[in-house]
Amino acid sequence: MTEVPAGRAAPSERGADVGRRIGVGLMYGLFKPRVLGAWRVPATGPAILAVNHSHNVDGPMVMGVAPRPAHFLIKKEAFVGPLGPFLRGIGQLQVDRTTADRTAVTDALAVLGQGGVLGIFPEGTRGEGDFASLRAGLAYFAVRTGAPVVPVAVLGSTERRGRLIKKLPPLRSRVDVVFGDPFEAGDGSGRRTRKALDEATVRIQGRLTDHLENARRLTGR
Repeated sequence: MTEVPAGRAAPSERGADVGRRIGVGLMYGLFKPRVLGAWRVPATGPAILAVNHSHNVDGPMVMGVAPRPAHFLIKKEAFVGPLGPFLRGIGQLQVDRTTADRTAVTDALAVLGQGGVLGIFPEGTRGEGDFASLRAGLAYFAVRTGAPVVPVAVLGSTERRGRLIKKLPPLRSRVDVVFGDPFEAGDGSGRRTRKALDEATVRIQGRLTDHLENARRLTGR
């Protein structure tokens, strides 16, 4: 059963829906998204989108093309200047990756507790985007709340030509977003021990890696 932290309201889903509308317009304006399997995202109830992370566009891309408004855990370094109030206004969650950020954890649990969609980059930071190294945060949220995990693979062009910014795919290039089948991360025992979370992390990594391989075969990436 999904828990709602006492005295803590979930970040605005209306704001996240505004962010989704902005994201879809921006992403379709700059790139050529191709979305596969969006119907696999549960239509109602809590869900966790577990997204690989190799481009700076991954978060806005998934936020824009997902069938439901999503609240992503985003590194606090992104919340600078006017971008900070904007990100908070569209329902995104600030997280300090250098410590156990209790506020971020509480906000994320509040999203799931009220039946919302939480977006996570389980690798913790932008890298190869191959799910090779996962942090335990995803397992914690999935096991504690029982929310299904939906693997999401974002596959963009690796060509350097046409890039406006180094960390983005080339402008007007195709970006594939492939949603996988939702799955339960826990073993059904309800355990939240360190061993249980470690075992859940291994299960999650296997499912995410398999999804990424299938997505690459499906899209020819």
